[in-house]
Amino acid sequence: MLLEDQRFIHEDLERLEQAVADRAAEKPRNIRESLARDHEVANFLNRIEEQSKRLLDIYKDADGLREREVQAIATGDQFEEFYKQLDDIKDFHKRYPNEPVENLERAYKRRQPGEGEAPLSTEIDNMFTGEEGFGQYLDLTMIHESYLNLPNVKRVTYIQYLEIFDSFIPPNMLIKRKDKISDRYFRYVNELASYLEGFIKRARPLQDSDKLFAGFDEQFEKQWGAKEVPGWTEEKAENGASGPKTEGTGEGTWCPDCEKEFKNDNVYRNHLTGKKHIRAAEARKAAGTSGEKPSTPAGNTSSGTHSLKERAVAEREHRVRCLAEALQAERQATRINVERRQGMTERERQMELEALMAEPESFSGEGHAGDQSDEDDEERIYNPLKLPLAWDGKPIPYWLYKLHGLGVEYPCEICGNYVYMGRRAFDKHFSEAMHIYGLKCLGITSNTNLFREITRIEDAVRLWGKLEQDRKNDRDSRDNVVQMEDAEGNVMPERIYLDLQKQGIL
Repeated sequence: MLLEDQRFIHEDLERLEQAVADRAAEKPRNIRESLARDHEVANFLNRIEEQSKRLLDIYKDADGLREREVQAIATGDQFEEFYKQLDDIKDFHKRYPNEPVENLERAYKRRQPGEGEAPLSTEIDNMFTGEEGFGQYLDLTMIHESYLNLPNVKRVTYIQYLEIFDSFIPPNMLIKRKDKISDRYFRYVNELASYLEGFIKRARPLQDSDKLFAGFDEQFEKQWGAKEVPGWTEEKAENGASGPKTEGTGEGTWCPDCEKEFKNDNVYRNHLTGKKHIRAAEARKAAGTSGEKPSTPAGNTSSGTHSLKERAVAEREHRVRCLAEALQAERQATRINVERRQGMTERERQMELEALMAEPESFSGEGHAGDQSDEDDEERIYNPLKLPLAWDGKPIPYWLYKLHGLGVEYPCEICGNYVYMGRRAFDKHFSEAMHIYGLKCLGITSNTNLFREITRIEDAVRLWGKLEQDRKNDRDSRDNVVQMEDAEGNVMPERIYLDLQKQGIL
C-alpha cells in the first residue's frame, strides 16, 4: 500500500520538523545538555533526509506500482476495493498478532528518565573522555606518547606538543622526507587525523562534516598537483650530473655524501677515511642516490609504489593541518586548561570532574515550582561585582576576594604588559614559562631568580648589564692576582709574563 506509506512518511516528516523546532526552543543549562540536544537534533535531521529520499522514490514511481494502486481505487466499485484492503489488513494482523504499532505522536517527544528509556545525555557521557570536557578540549595524551616513540623527533612536553602537532616540517619536525614513508610514521599521522575527524563529529554534530572533509580533499588535490604541499615540494636531483642539494660557497671542496664543505684539502682527505663519511657513503648508495637510474620495469614499479606512499602520508598531514585550523579555539582552550590543571591538586581535579559530570536538577513540577527553579538559577549566576569563579562555577566570597587582594592589578612589561590580579598570581608568574621566555628575549639566560620583582624591561636590561660587568671585573681581578718581575724590574701579571717568555721577548 504505497499510498499509506506515502501518508505515513508525510506525517513522520511533519513530526520531525516539530521535534526539531521544540529542541531549538529549549535553553540548555550546561554544556552537557547543549551537546545532548545537538546530537538529538542531528539524529532527527538524518532521519528527515532518509525519509525524504524514500518519499521521493515513491513519487518517481519507477516501477509503476503507485499509479496502478491509484487506478484500482479510482475505477470500479469503491466499496469492493475498500473491503478487499480491509480483509488484507485483518489477515496480516492474524498472522502477526504481536506486531507493534508506531505512535508518531509520542515518538519524538522529550522523554523523562523515569519513562523507561535512557536519556541521550547518558550516551554523551560515554562519548567523551574526562580530559575532553564534553567537547571543550582535545585529548592528545596517547597520540603524544606515539609521537615521542617516533625516531629522530624532539622530546617535547605535552603543552609544547599542543603547539606543534600540526607542523610536519623543520624545525618542529626533524624526520626527513625519505623516513616519512615508514609504517610507524604513517600510523601516527593516520591516528592523529582520525582522532581530530572523530572529535569534530562528536563535538559539532550539526556541522556538515562530510562537506568540510570534501573541501580538505579538494584543496589537497590542487596543492599536490601543483607540488605545493608543505614538506613535499619537488626536490632537486642529488646525483653527480645535476649536482647535490647545495654546493656550499664554492671556495672549498664539497663532499656530496656528507653534504659538507671543507676549506682545507688535507682535512678533506682525512675526512674520506673517517667512519662517519664511510657510513654516509654507504647509506647514500643504498638509497639509490649514487647517480644510477633504474632501467628495469621492477624499478619503475618500486618508484610508483614509493610515490603512492608519499601521497598517502602527505594527504594525512594536510588533513591534520586543516583540522587543526578548524579546531583552533579548542586547541587554545586545551593548552590553557592543561596549564591550569597542572597547578591543581588531585583532590581539586576530582571535585572539578564530579561537578562536570553531575546530573542537572530536574524539574519536578510546573507553575510555581518551575518559577522557583528559574529564580534559583538566576541567583546562582548573579555576579554584579565580577568576582572570580571557583572550581564549581560560583563566584568566590567577597571577603576571600579582599583577603587575597584579587582587586589589585600588577602589570608586567616583560610579559607583554600582561596584568596579574592579586599578589599571589603576581609572585607565582616569575617562575612561569611566559616570564622566563620574556627574559630570554632580552638576552637574560641565567640567574633568573635575581630578577624577581623586576617587571620593567629597562630595569632588567640595566641589572643584566651590571651583572655582566661584575663578572668581567671578577675575571680580570683573578688574572691580576699574581704579579711577575722581569730582569729589568718591570712588574706585570703572570699571564702576560708567561706569554712574553714563550715568545722569547724576555
